This record gives sequence, C-alpha cells and structure tokens, in this order.
Amino acid sequence: MKKILTLCILFLSLGVFAQDGGTLSGTVTETNGTPLMGVNVVILGANKGAVTDFDGKYQIPNIAAGTYTVRMSSVGYANHEATVSITAGQTTTHNASLAASTNALEEVVITANKKAQKVTDVPATVNVIRAKDIQDFPSFNLGELAARQKGVDFVRTGVLGTGINIRGFNSAFNAKNLQVTDDRISTLIATGLPFGSFSTVTKDDVERVEILLGPNGTLYGPNAHNGLVSTITKNPFTSEGTTLAVGAGNQKVVTARVRHAQKIGKKWAYKLHLEKSTGTEFDYTDTVYFAGNSYKELELDPDFDSFKYGGAVHFRPNEGSEVIAYYGHSNNSNLAVTNAGRNQIKDWEIDVAQIKYVSKHIFANFYYTWSRTEDTYAINQRTQNYQSFILGGFSEQEALRRSYTEQWNSAFGIALPRGAVFKDASERMNGELQYNNNWGAFYLTAGVQYQKDMADSKGTYLLDQDGSIDIAQTGGYAQMEYKLSDLGLNFLFGARYDNHDLYGSNFIPKFAVTKSLGSGMLRFTYGKGIAVPSILNLKGNLFGGLLIGNGEGFTLSDGSKVDPLEVETINSFEVGYKGQLAGKLYIDANAYYNISENFITPAIEVSNIAGGVSVTHVGDQPVSELLGIAAAPFVLSYKNFGKVNTYGADLGLNYYFTDQVRASMNYSWFDRSLDKNDLGNDGNGDGVVLETELPINTPNHKFSLGAHYAGSKFYGSVFGRYVQKYDFFSGINIAAKTQDLNGDGTNDVIENAQNGRTWNYGQLGGFTLDANMGVHLKPGLTLGVNVTNILDAEMREFVASPAIGRLFSIELKYNFDLFKN
Repeated sequence: MKKILTLCILFLSLGVFAQDGGTLSGTVTETNGTPLMGVNVVILGANKGAVTDFDGKYQIPNIAAGTYTVRMSSVGYANHEATVSITAGQTTTHNASLAASTNALEEVVITANKKAQKVTDVPATVNVIRAKDIQDFPSFNLGELAARQKGVDFVRTGVLGTGINIRGFNSAFNAKNLQVTDDRISTLIATGLPFGSFSTVTKDDVERVEILLGPNGTLYGPNAHNGLVSTITKNPFTSEGTTLAVGAGNQKVVTARVRHAQKIGKKWAYKLHLEKSTGTEFDYTDTVYFAGNSYKELELDPDFDSFKYGGAVHFRPNEGSEVIAYYGHSNNSNLAVTNAGRNQIKDWEIDVAQIKYVSKHIFANFYYTWSRTEDTYAINQRTQNYQSFILGGFSEQEALRRSYTEQWNSAFGIALPRGAVFKDASERMNGELQYNNNWGAFYLTAGVQYQKDMADSKGTYLLDQDGSIDIAQTGGYAQMEYKLSDLGLNFLFGARYDNHDLYGSNFIPKFAVTKSLGSGMLRFTYGKGIAVPSILNLKGNLFGGLLIGNGEGFTLSDGSKVDPLEVETINSFEVGYKGQLAGKLYIDANAYYNISENFITPAIEVSNIAGGVSVTHVGDQPVSELLGIAAAPFVLSYKNFGKVNTYGADLGLNYYFTDQVRASMNYSWFDRSLDKNDLGNDGNGDGVVLETELPINTPNHKFSLGAHYAGSKFYGSVFGRYVQKYDFFSGINIAAKTQDLNGDGTNDVIENAQNGRTWNYGQLGGFTLDANMGVHLKPGLTLGVNVTNILDAEMREFVASPAIGRLFSIELKYNFDLFKN
C-alpha cells in the first residue's frame, strides 16, 4: 500500500512539474507571405531556441512560465524582436514577418577568419553574394553576379565562360585568386586554374559567395595572392525542401536543376543536387597563323555541355558539433582560352569526396579530388599541325589523324612531336586540422594543412612518362586576436609557414588593427601573399621538349646555370572603413598599396641557340634521359623577374530608400609604377624594359550603378557597368590600341590587324546595361527573366574571345516540401 501511495504522489508531482512549462510556436514568413525556412528563433534569457522548417514553422517546448523577449534572425533579413508571455501547460502562438534587411552592417561572413563574424569586424574588404541574390537571379550562370561586386575585374569569354580577377596582373592563365568551396580548394591540379564551370556545386545549393579582396594566405595558404573566392553551400538542417528549376535562353541555352534536402530526426539530414546545362557559344572563330598564312580553327565545336551532381549527409552527434560527408561530380565540354589560343575541352570530369568535422573548438577536414580527361586538345596547335601536313602534300584524312600528335617539317621531310592533346588523370589529397578558442578578450585560431598533388598527364604535357608527378606541401598557421571592447579596438596577428617539395619554405605574416568609429569600423591591415608556380610551370613538357618546366633549374653547355622558379610574392598595405554615413546610406571604402616581386615570365628561351649554347641537364638529370638527345639546342621555359608597385582604391555605396528599394554604386581605381631603368624588370632579356613584359591587364577605372527592388509580388534590378578601355597582353594574345612600345618611331602593336600569332581586335572594356526581374506567381513558384547587355553593345571582355552580344534567359522555379504530411 505504501508503494502504491508513493507512486501516486510521484505521478502527481510529475504532472505538477509538467504544468510549470509552456510552449511557443508560430510561423515566420517574408513580407510577401512566403514561408521563411532556416530562421533562428531564440528565447532570450531562457537558453532555448529553434529553427524554422520548410513551412516557416517553429516550436519551442518546455519554457518556464514568464514573460520573455523572442528574437528572430536570418541572414539578409532584419531582426525581429517581440515580448511574449508563456503560461504553464499552454501553447503561445507568435507569428512574424521578416523584411529584407536594410542594415548592411549586420551581414555575417565566415571566410576571412574561418569563423562567423559581422562584416564590420572583418579586417578585410569582403563582397557577399547572398542566398537571396542568387535565388532572385534567373540565369544558369551564377558567375554573372560577380560583375556587380566592387573591386572585381569581371571577364567573359562567351555564353558560358565567366571569371574574375582582383587587383591587377590578370592573364589568360590566371591562378592568383584562390577558389574555395566548403573548405575545399577548387582548382585544377596540374595548372592551378580555378574550377569555374567545372565546379561540382549547383546554383540552388549555394548559400552565399564571399569574395575577399587582397592577399589571404595566412589561413588559406598559397595562391590566395590577389584575393579569395569562397562558395558556401546550404546546410540541409536549415534548408529542407525540394527545388525544381528549368530555364532557356538564346544561343540555344537550356538548363534544368533539382535539389532536395531533408532532416531525419534531430541528428541526421541529407541533400542531393543535380544540374544539366547546354548551349552554343557566340559565332566566333579565332585566327591561327602558320607558315605565313592565316587559317580558321580546325573542327571547332561551339556547343557546351555541363552536367553535375552531388550529395551530402550531415550528422550531429551532440549539440554544437556536426559531421559532414560530401561527394560531387561534374562533366564539362566547352571552349576555354589559354595563353596559346583556345582549348577544346572534351568530357573533362571532376570528382570530389570530403568528410569534415565541425565543433566549437575543433575543425577537421579531409578531401580527395580526381581530374580526368582523354580527348581535350589545343585548337591552335592542332590547326598548325594539320596545315603542316596539308602543305606537305598529305591527304585530308591523314592530316586530320596526325594533327593530334605531330607536325610535318617539309624542309627536312620529317614529322616532329608537337602534341596538341591534353590528357589528365591527376589526383589531389588534402587534410586540415584546426583548433580555435578564446580566453576572455584573447582569441586563437591555429592549424596545420597538408596537400599532395599527384599530377598525371599520361605523358602529354608533363614530365611524367614514368608515372604521376607527386609533390607535397605542408603548412602551419596561427592567428591571434585581442579585443579591447571598451575602446572598440581589435588587434590581429597571424603567421603561416609553408614547406613545398620543390620551391622550399615560405613565411606569410598578417597584421591588422580595427577601431570602431561611429556606426562602422576603421581598419588598417598588412598581409603577404604568394602565388606559387603551377606543376605545369615546374614540370611541363610541351611540344616535344620545346618547352620544359623549371622546377629544378637547368645546366647549359657553357657551364652556366639557370635558377629554378621561386614563388611570386606580394606585400599589401590597406586602410578601409565600412559603416553608416547617414540615415540609410552605407559605405564600404578602401585604399591599398602593394609591392609585388618575382613574377614568372612567359615562356622564354633559356638556351642560346644563336650562340651555340644548349641545355644539357634539367636539374641533375641529363637531357638525354628526358628527350633522348645529348643536348637540347633550343628550350623554352620560365624564370623569375621584376618588381612592381601597385596601388588603388575601391568605393561602394548603398542607399536604402525603403525596405524594398535600394540603389548601389561601385567605383574602383587601379594603377602602378614600373621602373623601366631597372633591367631586373626585363622579362625576355633583350636589354629593354617594356610595359608588355609586366602588363597589369586591368582597367584604371571601373564604375557601376544599380537599382534594386524587392517587393512582395515582384522583384528585380537594373545594373549599368562601365569599364575604361584597357590593354591586355597574355602569351600570344593581344587586345590593345595601336602604340610604339620601345620609342623607336615604329608601332609595335597595331589595332585591327595581325600582331605576331594573333589578331588584335583592340582594347577591352566598354559599357553594358543588364536587368533582371521576377514575379512570385504563388507561394514557392517564381518566374524570372534576365537580360545581359540589353543594348547589344559590341564589347569584348577577354582576349581570343567574341564580342559579347545580348543574352536573354527565362527561368521557372518551384520550391515545395516533397514529403509534407
């Protein structure tokens, strides 16, 4: 009887305790009534919270009775706060509508210091392309949004090909801006070029893109030299639902995408994404010059085809930690510009597998990258090879067959190895372990990184006849911050030490001071960056030994030595301010001064055929072992040279007329000083320093204006962009005005004429006007239209590329919950 009575009292007590708690629930929407998923709902003072689901709904149980402040927040939206009363045993309903944020200072970024920070606290200039910007942009080509960012040189090679450069020294083979996706380095293994359209990520899975201007090598390592582009994808825990999108446009563009994300209980979630895009490039054929004649590119295929898919599984073992496993694949066929004309990309595949662990203090990351192609080839080289056989009297069929690997020398009656095909079976392994913590006002981030490149061209363009070229590099870094909150001061010091198998060790420091000033932040920063020679620079073997990489130096027949390549360095000093000028006017401005040294030359002669001096050794290896000849009388390779100071400024203004209407303005200025009396700046060794030896390939002035509207039913923007005309020299490619480079009275560069091995159409740059608009047909269903270059202005944005005409696209997108109820 006593036991029964005790149990009854226990149950009654539990019932009483249960009555002490209440529940808060509700729905969060945009101002147009569309449910908002992924909104953080926090009960201040109760240490409780939730995240809204696909339908914008949330529920927070077991809240002690009382009066609280509830705060709702989501990136890109204004915070919402309200007072709610919780009654024991009852459910309190609180619905809210979040307006698009008009406070640009509340933006949160992650990339700069590898942790979430308000954008004003970041000691760097950061552009953010937000999820809503991406969602409202009705084009398959996400790269177009980069044209709307300050301090960025946007380039376009056609319908598909877009890219950016930051703060000068662009080229047709530019690896000075590091591309990162979800903490994965996203560059090709042998060349170091950014993936670009080769990325395995689809548009609808992108949460945001952060573009950092200036060197960021301390935390990210080599090649975060001029800047860093970081793509961050959506977490399925906060982005549940299914997205279906179809689009079409001129140039026969057709695109289709699907994404699905779902939570399974509180600990598991997954996402899947897929995208297919096809189309045809603008009607343009680059001219190939050979044996005194001009020819069209051989068997040019203007069609592009991009197919990509991927998926991830997320597991939360406990509160505050997450394990993520990802796999992605892409297959691409398209045209690509290089320093020696264009390449015909044929079924180039990228595969990525990643597993990482994220918690409050520990970050661990391991991933593996595969790169595969069998049939990609250099169009310019293949065209020359083909014509050599036709001129030599061979049949069309034989000329086509042999054009991939050989060139006929009629003078000697022999076929020379001049391979045009690029095969790739390269792999890369990366790992990182990081620790971060804070003790009061002192914050520490420290870590180690390892990378092993296994480059394998199957003997087509690297010195890899005996198997893959394996090169490892290890780096360690530490970054410390000390915050004097009362004074609004923050001090940051970081340092990195890298060791590479071929080019040795490098030290990369960083220092910054930030000071709160008014409603913004003033910053002073110093940073060093390095641009490393690519494996192609170090271990290349092109055109039958005519061009050999300089990873280990050369010995010449006269006993002299050619030093191996070293890293290119930049030391950058910057001052900037981001804040609120007045009312709804926001500013983001910077000025910088860079000292750049040790540039890598274009391919130049390291032998001296005129003086009878040949190459006998590559590193310690005799040429006879590499090329099967006692000595190489003519060898092209790369050297380090030069020192240039560059300087500039960027200004971004945003004015919010209302929550729905915003105007934006961006302006950038860039220039440099080159000492033409310093023969250290003589890249080709002819005793004369020319502007073309260290071309900045960047406009002095860029200016843009935008008007943006985000209403409950309609949304859209109009964006005008002016790029001052500028010269561009890269390899054989020239886009420049008529000019006398060396002052001898004769024009060395002639516009609208053949210049060396290319046709010079004149300078790049001009004015374009773009617009996009969309309509919410019903909750979850949108229809959007995008027009690039509305005025159809004839504007070239890159060498060896067509003038970019008007591009029109339309997209229908539907978001829904596939497993609702």
